[in-house]
Order: sequence, then structure tokens, then C-alpha cells
Amino acid sequence: MDKIREIILNFRDERSWKPYHNEKDLAISISLEANELLENFQWKSSEEAVQDSKQNIKEEMADILIYLVQLADKLDIDLEEEVLEKMKKNALKYPVQKGGG
Repeated sequence: MDKIREIILNFRDERSWKPYHNEKDLAISISLEANELLENFQWKSSEEAVQDSKQNIKEEMADILIYLVQLADKLDIDLEEEVLEKMKKNALKYPVQKGGG
């Protein structure tokens, strides 16, 4: 995760984009990219969408992560730490069901 973060933030900084990347616009951008991801699945089965649009799906997923990393940087949030903490909460909320289910 550190390498990805470094590459994303260096790309942004080399272009002097940081002043334009405020929290609101980064959050909007995440949502817009997520909608572009969804567009690949509209009116198709999951299998059809993946078969027809896998490259575009991968690119939209990358765009979402790029904006998310920048938003985390702006808010001084350690995404890796937050994901690990959230997974602990999820494990308590959704325990493994023994014997199926």
C-alpha cells in the first residue's frame, strides 16, 4: 500500500494538483468513478459485463482507489490501518457460522 500511495501522491504533486483536491471534490470524484464502474454492468449479467468490459472495469476500480488514496492523504487517514480495524469490527459483527450457513 505504501508504494501505491507514494506513486499516486508523487503524480499529483508533480502536476501541482494538490491545492485543487479538496475533500468535497475528492469525495465527489470517488462517487463519479464508482458510477462509471457500475455503468459497465448496466443491462448485463455479471458474466457478460466482465467478458465485455473487464479492461474498463479494472481502470474504473483503479480510478476509485486513486481518488480514495488522495482523500485519505488530505484527511491524514492511514487507510491500511483503518481497513484492518474495520475488518476486526466486521469479524465481530459477522462471525463465522460453524456447520454451514
